[in-house]
Amino acid sequence: MFEKYTEKARRVIFFARYEVSEHGASSIETEHLLLGLLREDKALLSRFLPANVPIEVLREQIESRIGQGEKISTSIEIPLSEASKNVLKYAVEESKGLSHRHIGTEHLLLGLLREQESLAAGVLLGSGMNYSDVRKVMEDDSWRLS
Repeated sequence: MFEKYTEKARRVIFFARYEVSEHGASSIETEHLLLGLLREDKALLSRFLPANVPIEVLREQIESRIGQGEKISTSIEIPLSEASKNVLKYAVEESKGLSHRHIGTEHLLLGLLREQESLAAGVLLGSGMNYSDVRKVMEDDSWRLS
């Protein structure tokens, strides 16, 4: 399922599973994917956040909303929520739409922004990030070089 995902994107999902186990959730929600993205690719998020929004604020906002349950083992199978499945589906669509051969953290970010009713999108949108601006930058192949 994750063959076309870059190593960084795979680590985002690994870290999302870790966040689920730390917070005692029963499924991988969009907020766990965002927490995984925060662990793996701060530079990507920093690029699109307004200068006056420190990246640590995103983690604080998520953690204040999801609470803390009893930790669970990372060895058990943890399912993706419907919203998280949508994020991964959107990431694939974004990759294809940008004519990329891989699915990277940038596509996961776009997927999170597209799942607008989710906690992760609420945090990202509330911080000043929006889908249109991020997508516009990513349409330029040189965006990673700057």
